Amino acid sequence: QNHIKGKERIAGIEKELEEKNSIYENWAKLNELFGSQTGAKFKEIAQGYTLDVLLLYANRHLQDLAPRYELQRIPDTLALQIVDLDMMGEVRSVHSLSGGESFLVSLALALGLSSLSSNRMNVESLFIDEGFGSLDMDTLRIAMDALERLQMQGRKIGVISHVAEMMERIPAQVQVVKTGSGRSKVQVMGPI
Repeated sequence: QNHIKGKERIAGIEKELEEKNSIYENWAKLNELFGSQTGAKFKEIAQGYTLDVLLLYANRHLQDLAPRYELQRIPDTLALQIVDLDMMGEVRSVHSLSGGESFLVSLALALGLSSLSSNRMNVESLFIDEGFGSLDMDTLRIAMDALERLQMQGRKIGVISHVAEMMERIPAQVQVVKTGSGRSKVQVMGPI
């Protein structure tokens, strides 16, 4: 009789151990995916997901700005690389881009970020400070065309620039003009 009770007790303990192991395995899987004291694994997964969505939006804008290129994430990192579609899909570092190409890619990322944010909140304004001075005339035209399309979609675009050619394309301007002796005056030009 003690022998039977002992077997029943052992069977109960084995069943409980099996249940505990199952629970442990579930926690171990979660820990593998997300666990760390700082939450770094989970943060990296969340950042990777957000970056992938951002790249979807940025690549839509990049098709208009520089259809030759596509951005992609380097696998298992949060770093970016560029796919050169004119070179049969050659993948290379974003650091290999020229100044003008880098500007267009950065603009596509900024516009992608604006699109990403507009899904959660209404982002109506975009301000760009400089960067246009490094562009050749064709690249400047492409960038300005993209900004004009955004304006036609109802976005307000503010540009800070010293590039004279841009003044011809931007009807509403706030100009800061030097008057001498370390002073400047503000002029409002065109329809506001």
